[in-house]
Amino acid sequence: MTTTDEAIEVLSSVKDSGSGKSLLALGWLSLIKVEPPRVTVRLQLPGFAQNQRDRIANEIRELLAKLNDIEKVQIELGNQPESGGIGQAGHGETKPLQAIKGVKNIIAVTSGKGGVGKSTVAVNLACALAKKGFKVGLLDADIYGPNTPIMLGVASELPDVSGSGQDQKILPIESCGISLVSMGFLIDDDQPVIWRGPMLNGIIRQFLYQACWGEKDFLIVDMPPGTGDAQLSLAQAVPLSGVLIVTTPQKVSLQDSRRGLAMFKQMDIPIFGVIENMTAFIPPDLPNKKYELFGKGGGIQLANENSVPLLAKIPMELNIVDGGNEGWPVVSKYPDSLSAKAFESLAASILSSNFVNL
Repeated sequence: MTTTDEAIEVLSSVKDSGSGKSLLALGWLSLIKVEPPRVTVRLQLPGFAQNQRDRIANEIRELLAKLNDIEKVQIELGNQPESGGIGQAGHGETKPLQAIKGVKNIIAVTSGKGGVGKSTVAVNLACALAKKGFKVGLLDADIYGPNTPIMLGVASELPDVSGSGQDQKILPIESCGISLVSMGFLIDDDQPVIWRGPMLNGIIRQFLYQACWGEKDFLIVDMPPGTGDAQLSLAQAVPLSGVLIVTTPQKVSLQDSRRGLAMFKQMDIPIFGVIENMTAFIPPDLPNKKYELFGKGGGIQLANENSVPLLAKIPMELNIVDGGNEGWPVVSKYPDSLSAKAFESLAASILSSNFVNL
């Protein structure tokens, strides 16, 4: 069955004829709803681009009609984007990105698929950078499945919140030398987050600009899986130093990771490289044995296809599971483990990259 991610992937090729930028990057597609055999797309063109409407609508219909089990494409015409809003400044140019005061580098950790260990990578990378003496923040932007408070042992804590509206300030929770902001602090354990795009965009912007991050060398952003509203909101709001793509060796994970990587490349955001997680299981009683439970070679294949480096291969160890469950990341609690050393090496690769500003 066709998914929203697949629809977004094919629509990434539809571009504004003036700027050459994709409609996704410009924020002109405000809704993409897939309900086979129907797809609904809301098109919000600024006044100067109205003369492209028929051409764009025809391209959208042709592309979506080629997807499996899609028989009808419905295009809604939304209101023109507000002047000064995210995504549009005029004549095909995106609104200038707004930096976070005091934050030098913003790095997104993302994947096209859930369950690949993206949050584990984000948490342990943040810890590894903090151990090297850098000031690090961690923004858990996985609004629907916020897990970082558990991994850092602070799930029961509540951040101090003062003020209201645009003047509201959020004080991050400190753990393992990291300043953390997460939706997990604001909802109960069994409470689902049932939000549409505008609400998601609002809370991400609030976490970015209304949290008291202070002076930070790095802000690591743990993204939700996929290529949807959260990814677009982040990419259109702040200047990203770059993106880390997390995958497992498994073919299913690899295919979804390709989509996530392609999205950020389409938006001209630097790709630091690929991280292959769950490379092989290492039994604690047989440390010289490795079992490639999810196949092999997926990470290097994805990296080679996109001419980016394979930055790390993270093994599967019980230490990672224990550390995450106990609220002590493996980098902090089991620094001599193979997985901790892999995260330390990943941090070193980030620090040596031309994309970072130190």
